[in-house]
Amino acid sequence: MDISSLIGLLLGTAFLLIAIAIAPGSSFGAFIDYPSMMVVIGGAISATLISFPLKSILGVGKVAKNVFFNKPADFGDLIEQIVSLAETARRDGLLALESRLEEINNSFIVLGIQMAADGTRPEVIEDIMRTELDAVATRHKNGKSVVEQAGRFAPAFGMIGTLMGLIIMLGNMQDPAAIGPGMAVALITTLYGAVISNLFFLPFAEKLGFINKHELLVMEITVRGIMGIQAGDNPRVIEQKLSTFIPPKLRASTQEAA
Repeated sequence: MDISSLIGLLLGTAFLLIAIAIAPGSSFGAFIDYPSMMVVIGGAISATLISFPLKSILGVGKVAKNVFFNKPADFGDLIEQIVSLAETARRDGLLALESRLEEINNSFIVLGIQMAADGTRPEVIEDIMRTELDAVATRHKNGKSVVEQAGRFAPAFGMIGTLMGLIIMLGNMQDPAAIGPGMAVALITTLYGAVISNLFFLPFAEKLGFINKHELLVMEITVRGIMGIQAGDNPRVIEQKLSTFIPPKLRASTQEAA
């Protein structure tokens, strides 16, 4: 589980609730308005449905789950595994890599190793692996776009709800006592839109973008490693090449482990 996502969401919610609780003269009931919820949440969902195919919308749950349940690959372990495979290939030949496929959990590495062991031409291997990389990037971009767009629509519908509330309030100006409560209800929709957008949708989209960059970097390292193995490069040379993709501090610890 991604602890930072969970802590951030819980802290953000807690701070808002505490602020309402300690504010003089405020009450939780004043911040609950079901029509406003319908306008903001319903409007954001409806606009998102118009913007994307139904298949993309139905996959949002699985995409959003990655915000809390994601296991980033360790760069050090990845490079160490690729270098180990390079040592096997250099010592026993590419065909010997087939005997090590069962110990590899990364399906992308398995794809590259199988093609290398089968004698596939280097340009074909790289083309296939980069096509897979691009496909993953496209899928991630689509999922992030749905969440991000919903985050843009929520504040807009919050403003729409506020305008609706003001129209209703101005239509009942004959009762001065109702102006204050009416204005409060009108502003609640703006609050709902801002909170939903900035505490849920947009942070989720940013986390999905970070996860996407990390996974694509893992795949890029894998492509470079497989191409080095296929070319018969020295394992130490492959290690040096792949280490350039990671921060210097992590690079040093990886080389010490190797």
